[in-house]
Amino acid sequence: MPASLKNVYRLGVKELWSLWRDPALLLLIVYTFTVALYVAATAAPEGLRRAAIAIVDEDGSALSARIAAAFYPPHFAPPARIGLADTDAALDSGTSTFVLDIPPDFQRDVLAGKRPQVQLAIDATRMSQAFAGNGAIQQIVLGEVGEFVQRYRAGAAATPVDATIRQRFNQALEPAWFGAVMELSNNITMLSIILTGAALIREREHGTVEHLLVMPVTPTEIMLSKVWAMGLVVLAAAVVSLVAVVRGAIGVQVQGSIALFLACTVLHLFATTSMGIFMATLARSMPQFGLLLMLTLIPLQMLSGGVTPRESMPDAVRYLMSLAPTTHFVGLGQTILFRGGGLATVWPSMLALAAIGTVLFGVSLARFRKTIARMA
Repeated sequence: MPASLKNVYRLGVKELWSLWRDPALLLLIVYTFTVALYVAATAAPEGLRRAAIAIVDEDGSALSARIAAAFYPPHFAPPARIGLADTDAALDSGTSTFVLDIPPDFQRDVLAGKRPQVQLAIDATRMSQAFAGNGAIQQIVLGEVGEFVQRYRAGAAATPVDATIRQRFNQALEPAWFGAVMELSNNITMLSIILTGAALIREREHGTVEHLLVMPVTPTEIMLSKVWAMGLVVLAAAVVSLVAVVRGAIGVQVQGSIALFLACTVLHLFATTSMGIFMATLARSMPQFGLLLMLTLIPLQMLSGGVTPRESMPDAVRYLMSLAPTTHFVGLGQTILFRGGGLATVWPSMLALAAIGTVLFGVSLARFRKTIARMA
């Protein structure tokens, strides 16, 4: 093995031992890729999730039974059957967010061509569910009535266009699935920047950088050692999180190749660890590094496409964020893990990510050399 590779390897092992002796950073890694990821994914705001609904069936017909059977998990809890006199009590006690009252002779009036009315009472104190559930319940009732009428009067009420909607990749529209993968991508970015930056600042504060300067090692070897060591830690944590938390605890059905996603993660880590070293050369202490981290991470995460679709952003923002590694990494994660894309689909984004990482590494190395030269 060449001497330079031995130096990179041994310096990287030194970084791993330094991290092992830092319980605060170890706790941060474990918490970020387990508890924080699970909470962020499952607590994402959503419209309907097992919304409590009760049905007052005053008709007792096949149509009313069909409407009642159309409400099922995960968007609605199994409907409770109550009497008309119990409507106010169900809403006042909070046991039901929605109460659907199907009037007497509802099926007969529908088949007779009349326009009977169905009453929907809503507990509007649960604002997010009330807003989303109002429209969803109307669509369900109208859809069931339309299908029922067409069965008895085929062609009479047929519309020129029949839209059939099918959800692909996430048939139940589980928001936790999307949130879990996006949170994993954000955590990979955050931890890789934090660990590499903290490693350099810790050496500067402890005075070990001066020790490195008198050793027969180059700035490139020092930087490469931090990149591979901290990148390896984040990659290992991401693998455990993807298997145990994303697929296991949350139940995300990963469509594509995990190995291909990890290969993209390696390219992303090459870019973000270089970014962490660059930020550490700008900061003189951990508090300053933390402030720089906040100014950097928030735009990277908010404008990468994981929170807001890039198509909804202004053109200037989209063009600018195409230079950020997070934009390509988020797109790769969605393509591979959600849609099952292969190498033939994602190779342009991987190439762009590798190019961005190379530029960031070169800029960070130049800045790192200046910092070391100033300390020598």
